[in-house]
Amino acid sequence: MSTGSDAISDPTFPAAQRPDAIKAIPVRHPWRWVAAVVVLAFAAAVIYTFATAPGLQWSVVGQFLFYPEILRGILVTLELTAIAMVIGVVLGVILAVMRLSVNPIVSSVSWFYIWFFRGTPVLVQIFFWFNIGSILPYLHIGIPFTHLFWIGTTNKIITPLLAAILGLGLNEAAYMSEIVRAGIISVDTGQTEAAQALGMTRVLVMRRIVLPQAMRVIIPPTGNETISMLKTSSLAYIATVGELFFIQKEISNFNYDIIELAIVASIWYLAMTSVLTFGQYYLERYFARGASRLLPPTPLQRLRRLLFHFHDPPPVGPFEPPPIYEERLR
Repeated sequence: MSTGSDAISDPTFPAAQRPDAIKAIPVRHPWRWVAAVVVLAFAAAVIYTFATAPGLQWSVVGQFLFYPEILRGILVTLELTAIAMVIGVVLGVILAVMRLSVNPIVSSVSWFYIWFFRGTPVLVQIFFWFNIGSILPYLHIGIPFTHLFWIGTTNKIITPLLAAILGLGLNEAAYMSEIVRAGIISVDTGQTEAAQALGMTRVLVMRRIVLPQAMRVIIPPTGNETISMLKTSSLAYIATVGELFFIQKEISNFNYDIIELAIVASIWYLAMTSVLTFGQYYLERYFARGASRLLPPTPLQRLRRLLFHFHDPPPVGPFEPPPIYEERLR
């Protein structure tokens, strides 16, 4: 028996009984444009006020924007960020697996680590490692209960750069462990049970089954942590590390152009975080291939849609005839 939709699509069906096409008129939202104009006017007024401040010297900003010392500070900032994130990710994965362990001792040690390092400020931790030589003048490294050990001066071993790396990396590991743990528990336990039923070990299941699927959940917050680490590296100034913030502060202490040098540092921080943001977006897009049929649009595609498509056409689905046509065909 033919349905109503088949009959209406048939060319022999009387044209007079076909319904007229619906002409959809988009709803107007005039107050959205009013709010946009108000926000843009307020933002323009704030930017104009600061840009035309009588005491602000933009020539100084241009002079020090590519200053060699500033560029060296940028390299140290990137070095701190990369090393601290590697330590945080590797140690965070280990802590997350320990936290999920059935062994109560291993799980408790992981919980204590996370509790301690998340509960103390990063600045305090960097300051602690930088001044640890005051309570431990020498470090003894070796095998307990043997004569195989090595003694070194603490201040020579833990340099200002190493103190900053330890403070940033060990603190980041506590946050990364919770991110990785959230990604691991997001994977259905049935897949783990199926893999173990096939004879796979727990380590192999974690490496081949769980972690690849958990990456879709782990990547976005990890990208945010990387961007945050880039900015948090400015706290290394407390250990006299020559990163970007420390360098601009030393220059401004000499020439007293405090705001101008702060603007220089802000421009470089914005540039670096923007690059990391684009990298994070495409990395998320890559790992989202197995989770959604349609990939999210790229920034260029979004810009093109914003400029050339003010109103997207409404989605058109299969035509469903009214019930009256169903009755007439029976």
